[in-house]
This record gives sequence, structure tokens and C-alpha cells, in this order.
Amino acid sequence: MITDMNKFIDIGVNLTGSSFKKDRHQVIERAVDAGVQQMVVTGTDIDHSEQAICLSQQFESVCYATAGLHPHHASDYSHDLGSELREMLSSRHVVAVGECGLDFNRNFSTRSEQLRAFEAQLELAIDLQKPVFLHQRDAHEDFMAILNTCGNDLPRAVAHCFTGSIEEVNDYVALDMYIGVTGWICDERRGANLQQAVKHIPLHRVLLETDAPYLLPRDLAVKPVAKNRNEPCYLPHIASVVAKHMDVAEDELAKCAYENSRTFFGLA
Repeated sequence: MITDMNKFIDIGVNLTGSSFKKDRHQVIERAVDAGVQQMVVTGTDIDHSEQAICLSQQFESVCYATAGLHPHHASDYSHDLGSELREMLSSRHVVAVGECGLDFNRNFSTRSEQLRAFEAQLELAIDLQKPVFLHQRDAHEDFMAILNTCGNDLPRAVAHCFTGSIEEVNDYVALDMYIGVTGWICDERRGANLQQAVKHIPLHRVLLETDAPYLLPRDLAVKPVAKNRNEPCYLPHIASVVAKHMDVAEDELAKCAYENSRTFFGLA
């Protein structure tokens, strides 16, 4: 069993979202009470990156921020926006570039716009020696082709909210990437492939996240605080399910994921 002594870091929380507007402080308190000592608040565009930084300043040493442009917003990318991101990334509260990557499922931005914005943010990460917080959906081949051009120049990279195949795990591991696992693994309808894929993630490369308010675990024994809303306080439950499918002790999985997160983001 996951014990009260275990500590967790939620590497991906959309705390700036409107669903947390009324009780954001209480959400953070519930997370800390559940053992989630630190949370990385995801920046998906300029506005939400700024809000993530503000939260990390308000909740010093509990919340940290990423700053980046999600592929859905890639059409917004410009030289000036890149300069804004560079300035944000200079903040000590910002621990990674992103969320950035490719999404050929929704294509809210064109593929060429996504490729341009992704490559520009990888260049920023290399220049500033910041880790990257990556999004990939239905774009694995192009995603890998771009990452392979970076060689060893990228300090660290995580495939955030991973829901892919064993083959994709193996490709990421070959690049020495980290892999973030969410409550998708708790879904008996859609999570079967992920339940198999996590068996191939090395313990020294696994990270845990909720991607809250999205991806509420379907197998929660307790009623969510807010209907259909995921929260960081459910991360220990996700950890328990991940440990089951990785066939490792829950305490061992929790300890490894916690230390991996500290290493990846350079957290104190």
C-alpha cells in the first residue's frame, strides 16, 4: 500500500484553468494534505504561462511553472512571442519550456505552424538549458524526427501525459527521455494499451501527473470534490495503479517518481 510517508510531485497541473477559479487555494491544500508536496503548473500560452508564474510566486516552493506554447496555439507564434517566452523562462519559478510539441489529431493550428513553434521552443530550451515538457498526439513520427535532430543538446525531456504504445515507450527511452503517466491508466475502456506500455518504462524515467482538471481516474473509490474534475490530491491513487501495472511495490514507485521529478525539474 501507498503509505503516509510517501511524497509526491504532480508534474502537470492546469491550475490556471477556470474550473479551479473558485477554490484554487483549497485544491492546493488538499493536494499537500494528500502528500503531493509540489506541483508544476502548466503554461500553454503566454497568458496561462504568466498566470502559472504568478501562482508559483504566491505558493513559493509548492508550485512551480512551465512557460510555453501548446501546439493548439502554435499559430500565435512570432518572433516577439518567442522573446516574451525567453523572458519568462529566465524566472527562477519557471522550471521547464512547454507545454510544447505536436498535435495532429485536432490540428487547431496547421502542421507547418506547429512544426515551426515546436522547433523554436526546442531551440529556446537548448539555448537556456531548460528541460522541455512535451505534448504529442498522433504525430509520433514527426515528433521523433525533430527530437532526434537535437542530439544531446536538450538537457532533459518528458513525454507529458503519455498514452501511447510499447513502441513509443521504447523510442522515448532510446532518447533517454522521461515519461509522464496520468490517470488515463485507470480507465478500463481506453487505458488497456497504456497498462501494457508502462511495463516498459524504466523506474528511473517514470514521472507521475494528474493533468488536472482533465483525466479524472474512473476507478476512484471516493466521490470527487467537484463533479468530473480531477485534482492533484488524487495523484497517490494514480501512483498505486501505475505501480500495479509496472509490477513494482507502491512505495518503490512513489520514491522513484518523486526523485525523478526533483532531478528532472531541478527542484530543491
